[in-house]
This record gives sequence, C-alpha cells and structure tokens, in this order.
Amino acid sequence: MDIFNPSNGMVIATVQEDTRDILSDKLDHLRIGQKAWAKVSLEERLAVIVKFGELVQENIEELANTLTEETGKPIQQSINEIEGANNRIEHLKRDALKYLQEEIIEDLEGTYEKIVYEPLGVVANISAWNFPYNVGYNVFLYALVAGNAVAYKPSEFATLTGLKIQEYLYKAGLPEDVFHCMIGGPKVGEFILQNDLNGYFFTGSYKVGLHVAFKTFQKLVPIQLELGGKDPLYVMDDVQDIRQAAINAAEGAFYNNGQSCCAVERIYVQENIYDEFVDAFVEEVKSYKVGDPQDRETFIGPLTRKEQLTVLEKQVVDALHKGANLLLGGNQPEGEGYYFLPTIFKNTNHDMLIMKEESFGPVIGIQKVSSDEEAVELMSDTNYGLTAAVFSTSKERADNILSQMNTGTVYWNCCDRVSPNVPWSGRKNSGLGSTLSSQGIRTFTQPKAYQWRNPT
Repeated sequence: MDIFNPSNGMVIATVQEDTRDILSDKLDHLRIGQKAWAKVSLEERLAVIVKFGELVQENIEELANTLTEETGKPIQQSINEIEGANNRIEHLKRDALKYLQEEIIEDLEGTYEKIVYEPLGVVANISAWNFPYNVGYNVFLYALVAGNAVAYKPSEFATLTGLKIQEYLYKAGLPEDVFHCMIGGPKVGEFILQNDLNGYFFTGSYKVGLHVAFKTFQKLVPIQLELGGKDPLYVMDDVQDIRQAAINAAEGAFYNNGQSCCAVERIYVQENIYDEFVDAFVEEVKSYKVGDPQDRETFIGPLTRKEQLTVLEKQVVDALHKGANLLLGGNQPEGEGYYFLPTIFKNTNHDMLIMKEESFGPVIGIQKVSSDEEAVELMSDTNYGLTAAVFSTSKERADNILSQMNTGTVYWNCCDRVSPNVPWSGRKNSGLGSTLSSQGIRTFTQPKAYQWRNPT
C-alpha cells in the first residue's frame, strides 16, 4: 500500500497491507492479551498511558513531521495537535480512578450492594486521518485504561502515524497483545466489522458510519459513531468586537484546511453588521499563508484526500450558479499537490450546497439574517447535530438560541473546540454515543451489579 504526500502527490513510503490471516492472528492474540491486561491494576494501566504521553511529547518533532508528510497538515498545526492531545492523558490521570473504581452503594444491616466497572473486552477503533491523535486518544487510550484490548485501524491516510502510535505504546510498556494496528484500506475495515468483537468505535463520514452500524448492530455490543457536521456560527449585532469575531470565526472555519468535523461550515451574521464582518473576515483570511506544510508559517496546506477537490469544486460552481458572490479563492492554485485556495462566499442561501452539505475543506458561505428567530431557523436546518456557536456579549440572548440547538455541543464566543472535561457527542447524522468526560471514561466498560445479603 503506497503512502502519498498530499503536497506533491509523491509516494513517501510503501507498507504491507495486512492479509486476512495476519488480521485473524492479531485478533486471536488480542483476545488472549486482554484477559491478562484486565487483571493488571488500574493504577498500573494508567501509569503505562502516562508514560506513553511523556514519550510522545519527548519525540514530538519526529511525530509531527510524520503526520505532516502523510496528511499535509501544516507542521505547526501537527505540533499543536500532538501537544494538545495530551490533555486527554491529564484528564485520565485526574479522573480515571474516580470513575472506574468500584462503587459501594449500600452496606447496611446485612445488605451489601456495589457496582463494578468491567472492561468490554476486545474493541475495534476504526479511526480518522484528520486528527489521528485527538480522535484516536478519545477512544484507544480510554479503552486501554479501562482494561480493554484494542484492534486499532488507523485511516489509510494516516497509516505511518498509526504505526508510530503503536511503537510508542509498546515503548511505554504496553503489552504487544493488547494493542495491534490493523494496516490497510476499506477491506481491512470490513474484515474487522465481520469479526465478533466486544465493541465498535468509528470516526469518519456519515455514509461509512451508517455502514458500520448496519454491519454490527445485530451483534448487540456497544457501537459508537463520531461522524460529520455542518456546524453553524451566528454573529449577533451586539458582538463587542466585530473584527475579533471575524478572526475567531475564520480560524474556526479554516484551521486544518477546514478538515474537522466540528469546523465552522456556515456563518450567519445580523444584517446591520454584515458588511463590516464580511470585510474583516476576508481581510483575515487573506493573511493566511498557503503553501508548503513543512513551513512553520503556513496556515493552509493541501487537502489530505485528492478526491475532496471534486466536492469543493462542485460546491463552488453551485454557489456561483445560484447567485452567491465569490469574494476570495474558488479554485486550485497552479502547481502540484492537492491544494484548494481559501474560498469565501457572501449572499449565500439554503438553496446552495455550500450551506447544506458538508464541505470538509477551506470553503465557507456567509449569510445575512434579520433576527435571532431567523438565525435559529437556519441553524436548525440541517441533518447534522455536532456543534453550534453564537458570538454575542449577551449570555442570556446567546443561551436562548443555544438551548434550541439539537447538537451535542454548543459554544458561546468560541468554536471548533474540544475539551476532555465535557462529553463529545453528536446527534442525528453526527453520530451516536459519547467520548471524553466521566461518560467517556465509562464508555469502555460494562457495569456489573453486586447484591449480597448476609445469612441470618
């Protein structure tokens, strides 16, 4: 299997895709290894993960370079991701013991009741390429701490990063039969779905997530899906600093080339500040450097997947045909690589693909609204339900809107943000289940109730 550099289309490595026999052997070893791992104390399991985090931070330059080479993520953003993902480990250090240790519920007059949180067993983690540390840590680190073994399939577009993660887990002291990378493309993912595992955790598109659900629901084991989004941001007319709001919104839309499930994908602005906001937004995006992802000044690198260029071109043509005004970009630049220039439309509406279908790239539409009520109606006009954001000085006014959003996360004066302290979850076509927070710690366990009564 060839690994391509998206900045120039060149092959940077060739890896051996796992055969069915190799995959079967890995799963067999995981089933044996998990039983031994579950008997290791929670404190010892956590210590391995903490050591892993230390090793990753010590080797961050090497790991960031690997991530940038195979995904095209600008090198500074690769460093930011790896540094930032460590907050998951800090969260586990703080809360894992609290939420995974047994709970005594009743111990009175001969009656004793408790809850024990047992691991699921061997779980599949079919992961994503856009933030392999962030979204991967959300699953496999929490699963390992809880006593599970993990069949980890990195995206074929982040294979080298997946192998590096495995390498450093082993160096940290994780037994090799507790975590195995399953190397390959869709056929390998399909093989994992066909096998009887104890849980399936997928990050990716709605279309593939639906396939994962259909293939696994009859097994009656936990299925968790972190899928896409068409996340709205609404800028109210009482915002304190219009220019700063535009800067923050632009970063939310274009960070990692817009290749984030919680990226800002559509913006609504009240009509009396619309022109000023749009001008400030365009000015900010014009300052973004497009180019070599190995350059620390680059903000916009290539798309990771060449196929996404066609999706973006289709949305641009559709928006122009239906009357939107193109203010910036709208095309691929000259030269090699999977680049698409940062693209901004104004005067968009919900007849346009750019305001309705997930873009997953550096394009954005900005639509004018006349009232909070109109904003709520437009923000809610979607099949997705991941995040929604409001910029305003009024918490009460913002909360009135955010309380009406059928999304897993809402933001006031921020966006495109994930914290390990609160649940990360989607609604509707954005997915099922929660990672992170106390809920995410227990996601990878099954409770067992003990009810004892002393003989009288």
